[in-house]
Amino acid sequence: MSGPGDVPPEILDRLREICRGLPDTYEEPAWIGVRWRIRTRTVAHVYTPDPERFPVYAQQVIAAEAPTVMTFRAPLDDLHSLMTSGFPFFRAPWGHNVAAVFLGDHTDWTELAELLTDSYCEMAPKFLVAQVAPRH
Repeated sequence: MSGPGDVPPEILDRLREICRGLPDTYEEPAWIGVRWRIRTRTVAHVYTPDPERFPVYAQQVIAAEAPTVMTFRAPLDDLHSLMTSGFPFFRAPWGHNVAAVFLGDHTDWTELAELLTDSYCEMAPKFLVAQVAPRH
């Protein structure tokens, strides 16, 4: 099982910066990695899975290092678009609107900030959503 220290610090720093901008979101250790929540709902969960325990990630091992993965919620229309775009996105094997992304040097942090805002809007109460995304 991994812990918060298993996620590269530069990735945690970038995610913290984004998530701190979402009202009432808080960070906590998860059963693996770190997650950000609004009330009791998870907005994002970042972790470094063990490819031997979770073989689905084995194909993403680079230079003997396990990938860093983040799961998040996506509106169903966006979920379909993300899944058809391929790497670095894939469908998480649980939930009806859960997407996942491999994080690394290739990450488009502007796009990721938008996806995290959308995830927040899927999970937050409407009065908080109105503070970050008037379009919702």
